Amino acid sequence: MRYLWFLLLLLPWVLSPFPYYLTLLNFFALSAMVALSLYVLTGLAGMTSFAQAAFMGMGAYATALVTLKLGLSPWLGLLAGLGSAFLLALLLGGLTVRLKGHFLPLSTIAWQVALYILAGNLVGLTGGHTGLTDLPPLGLFGIPLDTGLRYAFLTLFLLALLILALYNLRHSRIGRALLALRGDALAAASFGVDPAALRLKAFLLSGTIAGLAGFLYAHFLRFVNPTPFSLEASIKYLVMAVAGGVGSIPGVLLGAAFFTGLEDWLKDLLPLFLGRQGNYETIGYGLILALILILAPKGLWPLVERYLPSRDPGLPQGEPLSLRSPDGPRGEVVLEARGLQKSFGGLLAVAGVSFSLKRGEILALIGPNGAGKSTTFNLVAGALLPDRGQVYLFGQEITGLPPHRIHALGLGRTFQHPHLFPELTVLENAALGTHSRTRAGFFQALLGLSRKEEEQALATAYRALVRVGLESLALEKAERLSVGQQRLLEIARVLASGAEVLLLDEPGAGLRAQEKRELASLLRSLVREGYTVLIVDHDMDLIMGLADRVVVMNYGEKIAEGSPKEVQRNPLVRAAYLGEEEVA
Repeated sequence: MRYLWFLLLLLPWVLSPFPYYLTLLNFFALSAMVALSLYVLTGLAGMTSFAQAAFMGMGAYATALVTLKLGLSPWLGLLAGLGSAFLLALLLGGLTVRLKGHFLPLSTIAWQVALYILAGNLVGLTGGHTGLTDLPPLGLFGIPLDTGLRYAFLTLFLLALLILALYNLRHSRIGRALLALRGDALAAASFGVDPAALRLKAFLLSGTIAGLAGFLYAHFLRFVNPTPFSLEASIKYLVMAVAGGVGSIPGVLLGAAFFTGLEDWLKDLLPLFLGRQGNYETIGYGLILALILILAPKGLWPLVERYLPSRDPGLPQGEPLSLRSPDGPRGEVVLEARGLQKSFGGLLAVAGVSFSLKRGEILALIGPNGAGKSTTFNLVAGALLPDRGQVYLFGQEITGLPPHRIHALGLGRTFQHPHLFPELTVLENAALGTHSRTRAGFFQALLGLSRKEEEQALATAYRALVRVGLESLALEKAERLSVGQQRLLEIARVLASGAEVLLLDEPGAGLRAQEKRELASLLRSLVREGYTVLIVDHDMDLIMGLADRVVVMNYGEKIAEGSPKEVQRNPLVRAAYLGEEEVA
């Protein structure tokens, strides 16, 4: 990071004899800012936007109107530009970030086109397609930034600050949560992330960054019209980010540098081949992007990165977060389901199921395939809303609460298929569990003010890895773990969260016999420490040797409850399982 800062601030001196290349350097800095706004939105949060040029245009037009129409300082224009981009992002984000799949990018296209048409038709305010001219130059300490060299120092300095801020963001609780949200919103909610709120905040940050680029663009050219803020421009910025590698800051910078130089080259070269003038560079963008994505699906940066020396971040050295030790008398009811019912269309998946979970015990929820176990599990965890019935946690009703709020009350869950994030390390995956126990927000993360809390979070995650025996793999990518190790990592994440009630969804699935014995030993030791466990699993050997009590379901109904020996002798249970075997 230090070398990148040095390189960026050295470039204007190196290029000072070449005014043309200084102009290109400024355009690179502005394009890189917009591309970095897409790093926040797409690379971290997993959302696609074709409206970044609209946010950029809001920043540009706001400062143009403040300086030309009102005669105020350009630095007040900066506040107006950032504020207008923020408000536009708030409007668009509030309406669109809840959309899923292709609906979000399609809606941003509609907004982008609408705003472009509006800017071109409000002639009295924006000058229409002719635009607004003679914007005043920026000045610092009485020095006008009216040359390419002077302006490059400003744009590159701000770009360097932005890179540092986004680096801090990525290596924070917010950055981890955004990456988790990109991969699996339900899993993110299960350890305390509010998906809708976090998506909106990412959208606001992204739009504000693009607004900053628009402000700088306006005072660099000292002219504003709608053309640079069209849908075509938004596509160009998205191409830059994706082609370079939208999942990393260096990748986004590489894409911005590559396409800034390429655009100028294509504008000169393509008319020579085609024999006429036109905006043919857009065709070139598409062809080159297609070629890059075929040869390097994750962008150009991973191709470069493999030849660079890797940096070992080292193990955390800070003090862990204080433990919220499970307390309370053994045997008290900590989780209770009363008359839960859930239908999907005409299918009654859960029919009036009730059970209670007592502190310091392992309760197993079992039944043949299609019995309604997973649906009941998800009703308790908040992933599904029951049609009827209530769920209580520590005596407080949690029916209908979203998963992130239930988690904050002391309930943690794993999933039938491990919901991990392969691009994160094992340590970072475990640290996701500390999200609801830490408090730093976007501003603290961007400014690097959350480092002490971050060290505590990583130390807590490492302690959880030690607890499940994965500490030697802490710095490995999660994608390299075996199935058994992935399930242990999910348990470590729950332990790091400080949850007292653990809901484990088929933790024994895919494990070898020795791994199952180790899992059973781990769960027994956790219960001795005061944790309480609700487990769903098909492995009868594991369940009957582990559980204190068993609830058996069949066709959505509870048909038996008792100790493992009692339910094994129950004729309804035997009929349910033997019936399944005979049908098979």
